[in-house]
Amino acid sequence: MTEPRLPHSRVPHSRDAPSLRWGIVGPGWIAERFTESIQAHTGQVIAAVGSRSLSRSKAFAEAFNIPAAYGSYEELAAAPDVDIVYVCTPHTGHHAAAVLAIEAGKHVLVEKPLGLNAGQARDIAVRAEAAGVFAAEAMWTFFLPKFDVIRQILDSGMLGTITTVLAEYGEHFDPSHRIFDPELAGGPLLDLGTYPLALVTEVLGSPNQLKAIGQPHATGVNAQLSAVMQFDGGAQAMVNTHIHNFTPTTAIIVGTKATLAIEGPFNMPGAFEVRFPDGRRLRHDEPAGGHFEGLHYEAAAVARIIASGGTQASERMLEDSIRTLDVADEIRSQLGLVFQEPNTSTFEGKS
Repeated sequence: MTEPRLPHSRVPHSRDAPSLRWGIVGPGWIAERFTESIQAHTGQVIAAVGSRSLSRSKAFAEAFNIPAAYGSYEELAAAPDVDIVYVCTPHTGHHAAAVLAIEAGKHVLVEKPLGLNAGQARDIAVRAEAAGVFAAEAMWTFFLPKFDVIRQILDSGMLGTITTVLAEYGEHFDPSHRIFDPELAGGPLLDLGTYPLALVTEVLGSPNQLKAIGQPHATGVNAQLSAVMQFDGGAQAMVNTHIHNFTPTTAIIVGTKATLAIEGPFNMPGAFEVRFPDGRRLRHDEPAGGHFEGLHYEAAAVARIIASGGTQASERMLEDSIRTLDVADEIRSQLGLVFQEPNTSTFEGKS
């Protein structure tokens, strides 16, 4: 019998991707990490940055040697030297900024989550298709080389029939962080929680049963939630996410033939193992890393897709993003979590 082996990543080198001119909407923390990563690892060009505050745009542009800075999202969306808009406002601004870019004929990459809810995500998908432009959620995890290997493992049947997925993500935040702001759809669900929910729905699809429990935070947002799910065929999943403190942020995919254990943080570059019942282990080793080491892969992939005439990323199709938000919507419904309508005057960069 042939000994099983792990496949190799098929992700090309990021610097080999065709160059696009990117415009950034919302110059905050994630925009800084994105810019640092693609300037260091790719030939992509950050051509412009836009904010509700011109001074903030100019400061960001100066820090990263970006040629154009705008004091409104409308100006950036209309800029002729921008091919694609990267939306990284707080969650409440994703839909409006994405629609603005699409209506201006621009391709768009939207930070997770694609919208506040599945309805907003569907609207973005419909508008992008009608305009013939590329649109995707920036779920950078699924663009990493290690997740290409994981995807091949799942497709090959090496794990057998998937029975269980377990994933968690907890983190500590400074009290001033936007995650504690109810007006910005705070709490872990649409932030940290997007990662385990995306993994579960990527592997198992949509649940046919879901039960969620939650814990409130003194600021008025949700502090912690857990959800157990069942899927067609009997598979189950459990997720936990909270803003209390750091956790290992691991994920386990259990099959009838083997178990895949992703070391934490599972959503970032790093190692994983396939473990067989007889004690054999196949290990994928790669240097652990963070946003700087990983964000460039999604930018390069998007550039390759757009250059080839594509309008969606196979790594994170729009229907996949919508499916994850459908699950998040059900969790919110069960927990009674209500996200306030956005106040456009507060749209700034995501921290």
